[in-house]
Amino acid sequence: MYCVNKISDDMYWIGGNDRKITVFEGAIPIPDGMAYNSYFIDDEKTVVIDTVDHSVSKVFYENIRHLLDGRKLDYVIVNHVEPDHSASLEDLILRHPEAKVVGTSKIKAMVKQYVCWDVDEKFMVVKEGETLTTGRHSFTFINAPMVHWPEVMVTYDDATGTLFSADAFGIFGAHNGNIFADKYDFDREWLPEARAYYTTIVGKYGNFTANLLKKAAGLDIRMICPLHGYIIRKDLDKYIDAYMKWALYEPEEKGVLMLFSSPYGNTQNAVEIVAASLAEMGVDNMKIMDVSRKDPMEILPEVFRYSNLLVAANTYNAEIFIKMEEALFEMKSMGVQNKRVSIIQNGSWNPASGKKVKEFFEGLKRMTFVGDMVTVRSSVKEETRADLEKLASDIAADLR
Repeated sequence: MYCVNKISDDMYWIGGNDRKITVFEGAIPIPDGMAYNSYFIDDEKTVVIDTVDHSVSKVFYENIRHLLDGRKLDYVIVNHVEPDHSASLEDLILRHPEAKVVGTSKIKAMVKQYVCWDVDEKFMVVKEGETLTTGRHSFTFINAPMVHWPEVMVTYDDATGTLFSADAFGIFGAHNGNIFADKYDFDREWLPEARAYYTTIVGKYGNFTANLLKKAAGLDIRMICPLHGYIIRKDLDKYIDAYMKWALYEPEEKGVLMLFSSPYGNTQNAVEIVAASLAEMGVDNMKIMDVSRKDPMEILPEVFRYSNLLVAANTYNAEIFIKMEEALFEMKSMGVQNKRVSIIQNGSWNPASGKKVKEFFEGLKRMTFVGDMVTVRSSVKEETRADLEKLASDIAADLR
């Protein structure tokens, strides 16, 4: 049975929610499922904007059939060809062969890699800045490469001031009935999921995201319709500001994220001493994460969030402990930069992890080291404790 949500008089959400999926793209934990958004414009010409993943295609086809009510489908606008947004495109056109598929030449080339029908016959190529008028609505197309695939475009509707933003402004999680962001708490519900989505999906391409936001600044945007998550229709500035911070690799908060690997608890003990010392010095904003208990994709959003990192790694086969190495690799993969880093190393006979951690961060952009690296040999002793307290003092001063 169809399940649509009305956005305005002639605009509808026609997507679906996958509440069974727990890992997105085979890599990212998503315990609360995923929403796949698609939109229907009921104008003189009927329009579907983006399609959906196979997992929700049944209700998607029913939604379109319900809204068409026997009429033909005129256009399918494709902003992004990644299968979670285009997997149902092939069958949709087989069901509605009268429809024209609209997108740039890059989108056309990529669509050819996924469908069985004659793309040249079905496709209407548009260029950046060109407009498609369907009656009341007038759609303008804007290139958005590498947000987060090279073919991506976004679509602006002049009639309603709506930006159909592809993966930009998406978040993880299925909808809880309401499809509008203003029905959810920004700090507790939208921001953590949006941060997780941006940093694990788009994060590597901050410059491209910033360029898109600069382009969008010239438009009269009154609503943002992303391909995942909630429609943004109020207080747009705070959502855009969060995105711009991430795009520019600026920390959201002054504070310390402490990452540790500690098979026997001794490196953890060193981190706890630093944290307790920081608390005594008046530092309130701290978070401690055990890299052996957290997926690297869960750690990454917190790395983007905080200004300072304390990395405490034990030595493992004369290298960085494997779980810490995995977390660091994900930072590099997603282009983390502009962090203030402090280091603790531990090793029973040949402490080597600290040097390698330092070399790792030296290979990233705009990294500043805070305090002297502290070496723990097996467990913390009084002389090492003094070094840890000095490191805490240096971090506190840096935060101030």
